[in-house]
Amino acid sequence: MRRILIVGAGQSGLQLALGLQAQGYEVTLMSNRTADEIRSGRVMSTQCMFHTALQHERDLSLNFWESQAPRIEGVGVSVAAPDSSPGAQPRSSGEYPSRAIDWVGRLDGYAQSVDQRVKMAGWMETFAQRGGQLVIHGAAVSDLDFFARTYDLVLVSAGKGELVSMFGRDASRSPYTEPQRALAVAYVHGLGPRPEHPEFDAVRCNLVPGVGELFVMPTLTVSGRADILFWEGVPGGPLDVFNGVKDPNEHLALTLELMEKFLPWEYARATKVELTDAGGTLAGRYAPTVRNPVGRLPGGGLVLGVGDVVVANDPITGQGSNSASKCAASYLSSIVQHGEKEFDEAWMRSAFDRYWDTAQHVTKWTNAMLGVPPEHVLNLIGAAGELQPAADRFANGFNDPADFENFFYEPEKTAAYLAEVAGSRA
Repeated sequence: MRRILIVGAGQSGLQLALGLQAQGYEVTLMSNRTADEIRSGRVMSTQCMFHTALQHERDLSLNFWESQAPRIEGVGVSVAAPDSSPGAQPRSSGEYPSRAIDWVGRLDGYAQSVDQRVKMAGWMETFAQRGGQLVIHGAAVSDLDFFARTYDLVLVSAGKGELVSMFGRDASRSPYTEPQRALAVAYVHGLGPRPEHPEFDAVRCNLVPGVGELFVMPTLTVSGRADILFWEGVPGGPLDVFNGVKDPNEHLALTLELMEKFLPWEYARATKVELTDAGGTLAGRYAPTVRNPVGRLPGGGLVLGVGDVVVANDPITGQGSNSASKCAASYLSSIVQHGEKEFDEAWMRSAFDRYWDTAQHVTKWTNAMLGVPPEHVLNLIGAAGELQPAADRFANGFNDPADFENFFYEPEKTAAYLAEVAGSRA
């Protein structure tokens, strides 16, 4: 029986550990926290998983919370008008006057969000209950030097800390050297529905040109149904004000103050919100980075990076947990198909290349969304308000970012697609 060590118990590490366990591998999983510490700790992320990523969990029978988590049936886009003003009053139609663009696309298959404190704690307990060896210990490079000699394969899925330094930055695939957004998250109860579609849930993407974005998404957290308010601010701009804010209530008050100023239509449904728990806030920033997938240890051993250890995108396109799931599924197939052969450097690079076939589309799209949108993209987003098929296709790109190659990046393809859709409608 082949012995595999996975360091890091996030979406990728746990999904891969449970998948390998089901295939009969002897798996050891290292985590720097217990399941109880994760469940009672601070939120670790935002996450909205779309159909393909959710199906990877279903395929492994790991969709424990599917019946409880809200079903997200759409992705909506709102763009604040340049003359947006605080305290704007709604028109009689129920719509606020400060949106230049507002639409919602319908998903072909619903999405869901489960607080990673709930999921990772539950999966970790399941791994142990199924006979996996769970080691609660923060691993250092020196630890891996020893383990690389005693396991057939060592995978690193801990996306922060000392271990990441083993994986060198791939400059050819990493155009940014600095963080492109300042991130601030609050999990809340008491958010009202968007009046445009009270009958179904959607992720709402609110864009404030030159300032940043607010994402609002329903989720399942430790205390049940909730919503996530997630600001992404341009560094140095008016949204970049959460650094150093330690008090959760102060964090929420600042979140709401910025919503009232820049996005009054979202603030209107948030006047009665309260934090889900004392650990329901998070702030930070990081530079989007693609890294060399193979880490070389001081003793000569090799380890393979997993998930955001090797491909860390900005969360502006909501792809983090999706990419983590897709990476775990891809690596699982590569490991099983490799049989009893040695997991050498050539195999490690081929396993990553197989995953990169999918991940490259996420990285390209995400990096494009971090920049100033070109005119043809603005035309596309604007036209989606009048052409429902365009809104639906944009929404479903969150599930399959490869499709953006067909209609998003090149002005000619965008124009041809919009002409086709407009012609079909006519």
